[in-house]
Amino acid sequence: MANSLRGEVVRLYKNLLYLGREYPKGADYFRSRLKAAFLKHKDEKDPEKIKQLIARGEFVIKELEALYFLRKYRAMKQRYYSDD
Repeated sequence: MANSLRGEVVRLYKNLLYLGREYPKGADYFRSRLKAAFLKHKDEKDPEKIKQLIARGEFVIKELEALYFLRKYRAMKQRYYSDD
């Protein structure tokens, strides 16, 4: 059963790695933290626990997307509206 979740885990890792390219502290910082988080749980065999970890990863994806959207929104607002 855990082997069937492998594809989801790999897909999650790739998505997070892609989103981490624009991380404010830098891509290298994000990559090292991401790798450490995945290695921490590499020996997990319980399918329910793996699903919980995947759900947490998907939550992180949503949070990163919100962070990037907010950053872009602030940049656009600053560009077109003055604070005067």
